[in-house]
Order: sequence, then structure tokens, then C-alpha cells
Amino acid sequence: MSSKPKVRVLVVDDEEGARSGLEKLLRLEGYEVDSAADGVQALERAAEQAPDVVVTDLKMPRMDGLELAGRLRAQYAGVPVIVVTAFGDVGSAVAAMRQGAEHYLVKPVDFDELQVAIDRAIEHRDVRVEAEQLRRQLRERDARGLEGMVGASPAMQKVYKIAAQIAPARATVLITGESGTGKGELARAIHAKGPRVGKAFVTLHCAALAESLLESELFGHEKGSFTGADRRRAGRFEQAHGGTLFLDEVGEIPPSIQVKLLRVLQERTFERVGGNESVKVDVRLIAATNKDLSAEVEAGRFREDLFYRLNVVHVAMPPLRARENDVLTLARHFLERFARENEKTIEGFTDRAVAKLLAHRWPGNVRELENAVERAAVLAEGELIDEGDLPIEVAAAGRQGVQIPGSTMAEIERHAIESTLDAVGGSTARAAEMLDLSIRTIQYRLHEYGRAPPKDRRPT
Repeated sequence: MSSKPKVRVLVVDDEEGARSGLEKLLRLEGYEVDSAADGVQALERAAEQAPDVVVTDLKMPRMDGLELAGRLRAQYAGVPVIVVTAFGDVGSAVAAMRQGAEHYLVKPVDFDELQVAIDRAIEHRDVRVEAEQLRRQLRERDARGLEGMVGASPAMQKVYKIAAQIAPARATVLITGESGTGKGELARAIHAKGPRVGKAFVTLHCAALAESLLESELFGHEKGSFTGADRRRAGRFEQAHGGTLFLDEVGEIPPSIQVKLLRVLQERTFERVGGNESVKVDVRLIAATNKDLSAEVEAGRFREDLFYRLNVVHVAMPPLRARENDVLTLARHFLERFARENEKTIEGFTDRAVAKLLAHRWPGNVRELENAVERAAVLAEGELIDEGDLPIEVAAAGRQGVQIPGSTMAEIERHAIESTLDAVGGSTARAAEMLDLSIRTIQYRLHEYGRAPPKDRRPT
């Protein structure tokens, strides 16, 4: 038997003979192997324990290999998929690759060729992971972000400082902020900066599931506990054992499950749905919400004791409108990524596009900015993104009388400097920090505007 690293392979095929035969051969070569009869079952297996690589048939009932590849790409980014099929036409191969398949083999499978494909898929995955880590390090260096988070505004610097302080601890963290501000990214950064970085980081969006499904997703269930429960299933707490569990939109959890969640935080034990056996877990919990949980407590919709258990350490994510000098940094970061993904050469933004980006209030925050830049990158016909490429509407009066489009860059700069100075009580040092300019530059501009700098901030 050859000494292979313990690579976990998920084999998916509706033909039992082909599935079991491939499973046996892979086990003999030292791989850890799980199997599924179709795409639906494969997703269930992946939820229980994420595979390192998936080998799937193309034509299957309920969910075929193409749909499975797309689902895996969306839910488990980085997991390579190898499609094996008797239908060796070019169209199927192209479709499989578009859905994220790493390789394409035709039945009957040459086992040596399959081994090479698996090993190469793992190598390519590792290269991608390493490249992403390097990109994160470069972004962290350039934008002074935490674990690759983009943005260097004073508001984000405060977030990075708190996150770096709490990352090594076990304490439960509550991240609050408007939708789209990057609460999930911050949770991942806290996990990556702490001692559990090599362990699982498991997420669950609490608002996306009905009460009965949410309970099963959190705590798992026993075989026969409800219709369709044909086997025991580990919940998110068990999947995150030794690592971190991130509960997004925790304010949407119904009262009956709030009680069970409180018990897990207090005792670190729970029972699966339909079971009596206590399961003990070691999990760090990070929760996020766009609601004011203290107001929810006052209204009787959220348990006060659970709120205090979650709110051991509180981190507030600022909205994008409060970190304006990050808008262009983020926009350029997104543009570089989407230009690369769409294989387009786009150098940056025109002055009019920059003005439009800065004028918009971004009610959808970073997520809205990301979507706007992606659309612009897809539709742009030249090497620069122009204002017409950006799918955002800016009020004709702009901000406090500055009209965008229509104002010159000098007018926009003056408005930015004067309004920021007004907002910080005339402190040129604070305004310089927020606008990412030197104090002397702001003082020079004020002289041009005929507005003397504050006496305590004169040039030295």
C-alpha cells in the first residue's frame, strides 16, 4: 500500500457497483473515502465533513453532477471537483468546467489517470490557498487591515485593534452593524488570528431557516427523529468542535431555540433533536446581528440572559459612509479581482467615476459597493470604468450643494475638506487623518479657499 497523505475523497455515483468499486480502490491507495448515491446525498455528506476532493458521476437522479459542482463551488469554495461520466462529449466537459469542475474523465475510468487527477487537484487547491494567503498579507501590508481585510480608515483601525486583542481569547464575541458591512469577514479574521486557526470555522445564517430546521442545523438530529431523518446528522456545534462557530443574524433566533443556545453557552453541552445523549463541545462562538439586541430585549423578543452571554465582547462594524476614505481602496480592490475573474484588462476608474463613487451614500455598504464594481467590470468596454458603468444613482444636489456629476475634482476636494473640518470641529489633524492627506496639504488648501486654519493648528 502506498503512503498517501490522508486526503478525504467523496465518491458520488448512482451505480452502486461503480461507486463501491471506486471506493475500494481509493481506500487501497490510502485515501479516506466517503460515498453518496446522488448530488443531494453528496451535499449532506459534505455538510457532515467537508471533503478534500469530490469525484462525481455526471448523469444522476435528483441532482446531477453539473448542479452538484455548482452547489459545491458556492458552498465550499476551494473544494476541487472531478467529473467522471460515460457521456464524453465536449459540451458536457465545457459545462462541467464552467460549474467549477477541476478535471473531466470518461468511463471506463483509468484508475492511474484518476489518481493523477486527484493529486493534481489537491496540489492546485494548495497553490490557490497559498496564493490567497500571500494576497491577504499584501493587502494587510498596503491597507493596514487585519488578516487581509481591506480598509485603513480610523474607524476600521479601531475595529482591527479590538479584534486583534480578543482573537487569542475564548470569549464570545458579538459583532453588530448594518447589513453588508463585513461582519462575516471580521468573524473569519478573528478566527484566523487566534489559536483555533487550524480548526473548523463553521457558519450558519439564522434568518434563512424555519424554526424546526434551525434547531436541527444547530444541534443535529438522531435517526428517525422526524420524517426524512434516515441517519444521525451532526449539527453545526458538533462540526465546529475545537474551532469557531459563527452565527449570522443571531437576533432572528426564535425564543424556544434561544433557551437551548443559552444552555450550550453555559454548560457546553446539548442533545441532538430526538436524542437523550448529552454531547459536549469545545466551540468559540462569534455572533452577528444588524438589530439592536438591547432594544429587542426591552421589547421581550430576545432573552436578556442570552444577550449578556453573547455580548461578552462587543465589536461595532462601521457603515461604509463612516469610512469614506476606504471607498476607493475597496473599489480598486474589487475591480482588480473582478477584472481578473472576467479576463479583462481594466486599469482603474475615470475621474467622473471616482466622483460618483465618493458621492454615493452606500446604504448597502461594502456589499453594495462590491456588486456595483462587479457589474461595472463586466459591462465596461474600455480600460477605465466610467460613471455610466456604475449602477448607482446619486442625488442631483450631491452632498450639501456639490453636484455630481457636474462638479470639478477641485470643487469636490474643497467640499470634502471643508465638510470634514466642520464635522471634526476644525481639527486639521483629525481631518487629515480621515481624508488620508497631510496636515500641511489641508492648511495649504484652506489658504487657497481664503479660510484660515485654526490658530492651534498653524504650520510649524
